[in-house]
Amino acid sequence: PADEAKPAKKQQKGKGGNGDGAQKKKKEKKGGKGNQTKPAKGKPAAANHDQPDICKLEFKVGQITKVWVHPEADKLYCEEIECGEEKPRQIASGLRPHYTLEQMQGQRLLVVSNLKTKKLAGFPSSGMVLCAAEAKEDGSEKVEFVEPPEGAAIGEVLTFEGLPTPEPLSGAQVEKKKIFQTCAGKMKTTDEGLAAWDGHVFMTSAGPCKAP
Repeated sequence: PADEAKPAKKQQKGKGGNGDGAQKKKKEKKGGKGNQTKPAKGKPAAANHDQPDICKLEFKVGQITKVWVHPEADKLYCEEIECGEEKPRQIASGLRPHYTLEQMQGQRLLVVSNLKTKKLAGFPSSGMVLCAAEAKEDGSEKVEFVEPPEGAAIGEVLTFEGLPTPEPLSGAQVEKKKIFQTCAGKMKTTDEGLAAWDGHVFMTSAGPCKAP
């Protein structure tokens, strides 16, 4: 999605290998054989397409454990992000204009984790990181990470205040239905700086997520 920003509230955006989206702060911001029959293999549960769109995405608490400059792209960082999975995720983010390497290292953040892996300038990127973008008077953007509260565990899957427990779709379904793009326009921070979709705050067991 394009990086849009309205003058008043920050819009939340994903920064990563599947396009840029961003939360704008009210500023447009996965025995013998005999005749015995084999047990039927269980079919995967059918996707719930009736839930709110935001519940079709999966957001996890993550932390950058390694970061380096992409050798062939001026605006990209390459990151390894711990998300409580078997191994860290590799994600490329267009954040070099907004953060130094030192600021990126160790950063706690939110990862959109049920997106198909795509290559950004040859780097396989498996997800996006969520940021809040605010338009400045000179036409540039102020971009900040949407951060989980300190007590939120790495790998925790977010819920949304007032909405049912998310049942994330597969990466292929998310891409086919353009779920992230559909959700992006309603992802904005509240007056208090809390990350929200259509007014429903992004929640962890330790409290809400926000852009500082």
